[in-house]
Amino acid sequence: MVISGIIVGILLGWVLQRGRVCMNSAFRDMLLVKNMEVFKAYLTALLIMIIGANLLEDTGIIKVLYRQGFMPVANIMGGYLFGIGIVMASGCASGIWFKLGEGIVPAWVSVLGFFIGIVTTSEGMLLRLNQSLSNYQVWLTGSGLKLLTTKEVETAWASHADIYPLTLYNLFGINKWVVVAVLGAAILFFILKGEFHKSRSGYSWYVAGPLLGLIGIAAWWASDYFGGKARGMSFTGPTVELFRWVTQGDDPTWSVFLILGMVFGSYLSSRRRGEFKLKSCGANETIDAFMGGLLMGFGAVVGGGCNIGHGLTGASTLAVSSFVTIIFIILGNWSMVYIKFIRPMDIE
Repeated sequence: MVISGIIVGILLGWVLQRGRVCMNSAFRDMLLVKNMEVFKAYLTALLIMIIGANLLEDTGIIKVLYRQGFMPVANIMGGYLFGIGIVMASGCASGIWFKLGEGIVPAWVSVLGFFIGIVTTSEGMLLRLNQSLSNYQVWLTGSGLKLLTTKEVETAWASHADIYPLTLYNLFGINKWVVVAVLGAAILFFILKGEFHKSRSGYSWYVAGPLLGLIGIAAWWASDYFGGKARGMSFTGPTVELFRWVTQGDDPTWSVFLILGMVFGSYLSSRRRGEFKLKSCGANETIDAFMGGLLMGFGAVVGGGCNIGHGLTGASTLAVSSFVTIIFIILGNWSMVYIKFIRPMDIE
């Protein structure tokens, strides 16, 4: 478990750092500078993970992929606030972690805020608010779509009732691979438009994207085979698990070693490129980094996951909850980009 988690993590950190793949940058640059390069890397990784994850499930290599139930209010609100937070923190959940390996001090502040936001929302004073927002869920039952409370869902699962999490294929009642084919065609059409610009340093999008997708598939398999549960790549729960292992001695999970390996992989990449350097910032930026981390933690718990947990791992299972959440993460990102960057330029 330890070795596999660290190896996959090192590969992940290396590719993220070398390709500068951060979803905050991917979504922000689309609106701010009309640059689609990082977003194309994300879409390429997503397409590969969709195909790979479902092949692993259909061939029985992984018994079942965990698909999250659709929580309309929670997914929308949590995703939107998470999107705002990543702009304030200058990095998404995976971005702030891999930037630790580059020596960026504000990233440490953001990670601390991320942890506090997660714990406060999942166990602390915001627990009841979180429970209220996520109480109503949409599930597919034998009689069609139904809006159920959390308690009703738990009762249905305990009684082995005919209930399924909402996916893009069972929502429309079509074969899963038809959806994969349609999504694949749409993604390929988008990423193949325009010229293939070669990055001046590091990996171009058409290198980083495929590598990230393959690592995501490896994470699905390794977390299941060595870790006992197919979690794939995620950062919300594992962030808390890492802090508790260090401070309280709780048993670490496979995902804890994924995070540790990712930080080390980013460090190795940045040192090899001569980019590792301790970088601090002013008081205002430090406050933004911490508040952004807090908002990310709150949004990730309410929405049921972060940009990687939903945007790659969750979306690769074709869960409706993950697609809705990542859409609202993008909208939250764009809203904050407008407030923080575009509006001030318009005023000037």
